Amino acid sequence: MDGTPQEITTLVGREVYSNSGVFVGEIEDVQLNLDGESVTSLAVGELNDELFADTVGPGKGVLIPYRWVRAVGDIVLVNSTIERLQETDDTDEAAA
Repeated sequence: MDGTPQEITTLVGREVYSNSGVFVGEIEDVQLNLDGESVTSLAVGELNDELFADTVGPGKGVLIPYRWVRAVGDIVLVNSTIERLQETDDTDEAAA
């Protein structure tokens, strides 16, 4: 028996940060592709209010595509694409 299930479950509870060090949230669950035997996304809650206030309601979470993950250790690093969500919202507001 290999250790894959234990490794996947250790992701739950880890904090997620962008490459530039911005806190994103905390992993609450992992979405799997059972046929392909791979992780497809991370369900993240306890979100950074500054990043998601205008796009995600209180108490809600987001799914982050696993392809955005850059490193997994004591924390999980994702590429800075996640921060562009806020920049897009700011630009839209300025244009309005």
